[in-house]
Amino acid sequence: MKRVLKKVTAALLAATMVVGLAACGNGGSSDDKSSKSSKSGKVKIGVSIWSSTDVLGSQCKKMLDAAAKALDVEVQYVDQGHVSEKVTASVEQLAAAGCQGIIICNSSDTEMTSAIKTCNDNKVYLAQFFRVISKENSADIYKAAKDSAYYIGAVHEDEPANGAELVKILLDKGDRNIGLIGWEQGDATWLGRWEGYKAGVEKWNKKPRRQSKTSEPQYAGTTSEGGSKAAEALMAADPKLDALIPAGGGGDPLQGAIAAVERAGKTQDIDIVSTDFLPDLGERLENGSMAGESGGHFCDPLIAFMMVYNAVKGNYKDFAGKFEDVPFPYLYVSSAEDYAAYEKYFVDQLPYTDDELVAMSKESLKELKATAASVSIADAESRSAK
Repeated sequence: MKRVLKKVTAALLAATMVVGLAACGNGGSSDDKSSKSSKSGKVKIGVSIWSSTDVLGSQCKKMLDAAAKALDVEVQYVDQGHVSEKVTASVEQLAAAGCQGIIICNSSDTEMTSAIKTCNDNKVYLAQFFRVISKENSADIYKAAKDSAYYIGAVHEDEPANGAELVKILLDKGDRNIGLIGWEQGDATWLGRWEGYKAGVEKWNKKPRRQSKTSEPQYAGTTSEGGSKAAEALMAADPKLDALIPAGGGGDPLQGAIAAVERAGKTQDIDIVSTDFLPDLGERLENGSMAGESGGHFCDPLIAFMMVYNAVKGNYKDFAGKFEDVPFPYLYVSSAEDYAAYEKYFVDQLPYTDDELVAMSKESLKELKATAASVSIADAESRSAK
C-alpha cells in the first residue's frame, strides 16, 4: 500500500511541476505579444510594490484596481517588502507570469539594473512609481534606463522640497530639536527627504538668533515595530527632543512612532510630521498626535500604470534614448480642516471616475504629464462639481 501511495504522490508531483512550468513560461516567442497576455486575452500589468496592504499601499491598490476595471486590464501584485533580492525577483516573477508591462516601487537604484535587464530580455515595458533613478549618483544605471527600448520612465515626487516643507511646519510651531526616522539606508526617496530636512533647518538657522537641529537618522524598515523602536531610541538619546519626522515607508513606521510617543506620555511635548497619510489623520491632527503631513499621492502609480498601458497598446512608442521624468505633487495638511477637504474628495470617493480613467488612458504622454501635475484637492473638487 505504501508503494502505491508513493507512486501516486510522485505522479501528482510531476504533473504539478509540469503545470507550474507552463504557467511560469511565456508560452512562445518573446516577439509574439499574444503569448505574454493573460489567458483572457486582456492586457496584463504587474505591480511590484513594498506592500499592497499597509496604509499607502492599500490606497494605491484601490486606485489601480479601479483603473484596471475601467480599462478591462488584468493586474497582478507582488509584495516585496523593499527587500532587495525580493524586489529583483518580483520583476522576474511578473515577467514570467505573462505581464506585458510592469510598474515598480523599488528600494534602491541598484535593483533597477536587474529589473531593466529582465524587462529588456522579455520585451516587457517598465515604469517606476514613487522612485526615480539618480542621474548623479547612479549614472550607469540611469544610462541603462535611458538606452532601454522598454524602460519608459519614472513618476515621483520632489522629495527635497517635501522634506523642507515638513521641517518648516515644525519650525513654525516652535520646535527646535528634531529626530529623524528613515526606513532603508541608500533609498533614493529617503535620501531626497533627508536632504530637504537638512536644507530646511539650514535655511532657518541663517536668520539671527535662530538655532535648530536634526538628529542622525534612526532606521525603522517598513514596520510599525521598527518605527516604535526608532522613536524610543531618539527620545532616550535627547531629553530635549520636541519633534519627530518618520520619513514614511508606507505609514506603518509612523504608526509605531506615534504609539511610542503616546506610551511615553509625550504627545503634547513632541510634534510629529511625516509623509503618507494615515486613515485617522483628521482625528490625530485634532488631538495633537500629528502636527502635519504630506501625502495624498496614491495616484502617482496610476500615472505609471497609464504610461505602461499605452506602451503595451502601442500608443506610446520609441523609448530608447529617452528617460521620461514625470513630477507628481504632494498634498500638505496641517490642521483638521485641511484634512476634511482632502477626505471628501480622496477618501470618501476616489478622485477619478471610471469615465475619467478611460479618458486619461487616451491622453498623449504630454497630456498625461499635465494631468499628473494638476492633482490637487481643488482639482478634484472642481471635477466633482461637474
